[in-house]
Amino acid sequence: MAGIYIHIPFCKQACHYCDFHFSTSLKYKDQMLEAIHSELELQKNYLQGESIETIYFGGGTPSVLASTEVNKIIDHITQLHTVSGNTEITLEANPDDLDREKINGLRQTPVNRFSIGIQSFFDEDLAWMNRVHRAQEAEASVKRAQDAGFENITIDLIYGYPLLTDSKWKHNLDTAFALGIPHISAYSMTVEPQTALAAFISKKKQPSMNEQQSAEQFAIMLDAMQLNRFEQYEISNFCKPGHYSRHNSNYWKGVTYLGIGPSAHSFNGDTRQWNIANNAKYLEHLSNNHIPAETETLTEADRLNEYIMTSLRTMWGLDLGKLDNIAKGSSSILMKTAEEYIAQEKVLLSENTLTLTAKGKLYADAIAAEMFFQA
Repeated sequence: MAGIYIHIPFCKQACHYCDFHFSTSLKYKDQMLEAIHSELELQKNYLQGESIETIYFGGGTPSVLASTEVNKIIDHITQLHTVSGNTEITLEANPDDLDREKINGLRQTPVNRFSIGIQSFFDEDLAWMNRVHRAQEAEASVKRAQDAGFENITIDLIYGYPLLTDSKWKHNLDTAFALGIPHISAYSMTVEPQTALAAFISKKKQPSMNEQQSAEQFAIMLDAMQLNRFEQYEISNFCKPGHYSRHNSNYWKGVTYLGIGPSAHSFNGDTRQWNIANNAKYLEHLSNNHIPAETETLTEADRLNEYIMTSLRTMWGLDLGKLDNIAKGSSSILMKTAEEYIAQEKVLLSENTLTLTAKGKLYADAIAAEMFFQA
């Protein structure tokens, strides 16, 4: 069981908060797709014959691809790998790309799940983020996809930024629930270095993000999700029962995956590999039949910390037995740190498994970091 991630490094324009690797020019799209196909060939043995359960088109904006281009990539994957009959195939899309013609074209492909980057249902917020689409288009794109027969849909929302009042945040959540979609991913706005938003803040053109606002809107979201019977199966991901993102769940559960495209990462349990985050250099390497990646062999501490970081973020939690399978006796060492957080009611111990409480989820990364093993 494994997954394949395809990074499509193109966007129509750059969002102010975005630090993903992409180009706003489609000039080299055909050349990039050729390189992606070449890398698929060169990396065909990375997963060591494991069956493919998920395929994920991420970016960038994969919805800039024509349905024929999507089909060609999926066909190539099926030629190189054993693909299971119920594979989850997700395509990230911007609302402005999902017109009726695009959706009908994608209906003729094996794509069976959309991840739509809505972010907000307020025009002024979308303009502040430098998004291409507007609120009416966001709702319409979801409804068009549903009308065409796509039921497995997730949308992205963002909270914790200056324009977003609590009442607006509640409206965004209520609008998402009213659309009848089974999955929502919601992220607190973060300021990444070398983004337009970081530059605006450093020049005092925009206020800094407010941690208290983010925490309060996180709490609002938890209440709303519970009221609408959405499970929080990962810190930022919520779904109706049984509608987990299989691809992302596999990341958190330590399943192996292959990443194709500039800046894409791969993991096979023993090593981690990441491609060069430069389109031109990526194309140059592939033109010479060279995999443009660096690889590190994971130490025992790396594997322990990887499991701690990913498992604590999920509702399934950190299985102390699995920790001992990686390194005998490691669970006893970890529990010395965990006891402090159990006493603070940030972590719950039940049936040999540690999970974060609602209070603890606000400090997920910090708690995991405190539990890390030193190399």
